[in-house]
Amino acid sequence: MACRISELVIDCADPDRLAAFWSKVLGYVELGREDDGSIEIGPPDAGSGGPQPTLLFSPSSDPRPGKLRLHIDVNATDRDQDAELERLLALGARPADIGQTGTESWHVLADPNTPDYQFYGSALVGT
Repeated sequence: MACRISELVIDCADPDRLAAFWSKVLGYVELGREDDGSIEIGPPDAGSGGPQPTLLFSPSSDPRPGKLRLHIDVNATDRDQDAELERLLALGARPADIGQTGTESWHVLADPNTPDYQFYGSALVGT
């Protein structure tokens, strides 16, 4: 028997802001809030425990100890790369420099909560 990822838990300073941002990026909806301020988002009509993982944003004031070992890659499902990049920037993502050469077929963006939580990789794969 195999396991599956059911949720990704992300510690952050502003769960409301990141939950709103990622809900718009992924087309997710808020699934619930905990007494500690955590917010879970996930696919509409699937809910928690469905076939796709949910994201749980948990409040934390702890400083980040260094570079994150995880980044989230996203790809547009209903538009081309340029249109998706424009949409993500309008939602509050910002270009991030991690040493790209400028010849990559993808873009690196930071989410609105940077530097508390660095989202490397809106890997918008071009054709």
